Amino acid sequence: MKLYKIEASGWETLFGTPEDPIEKDVIIIARTPNDGAFLFLSKAAQDAQDGLTLLDSVPSGYIFTYCQEWGLTIDDDVVDKVIIDLRKKSYPTWQDQLDDIYHNGIDAWKATIKVTKDKYPKI
Repeated sequence: MKLYKIEASGWETLFGTPEDPIEKDVIIIARTPNDGAFLFLSKAAQDAQDGLTLLDSVPSGYIFTYCQEWGLTIDDDVVDKVIIDLRKKSYPTWQDQLDDIYHNGIDAWKATIKVTKDKYPKI
């Protein structure tokens, strides 16, 4: 997954309006205290648009919003933790995975798991 920053002024261009939203496969993970900019994760490369920047690491000045139980601090390690969490939530339960192996074999199970690995690739 790739980390992007979007300025609030570019929000409508990328995501549309509440009345006419543009569906994007992204996960918003942080914001500035004044809501002037946001950080999000996306597997797909996003089109270059006003206010949208591809980042190599987490910039300072952002409040973590993905999971408040983890605290408000965001850094590169927290971004990795978000991706791991998204993967864990997407995988079938271990019981369902064992059932899949029993009924369909290892190759079918690998195909099932690959869907999640492809959807939430590690950075």
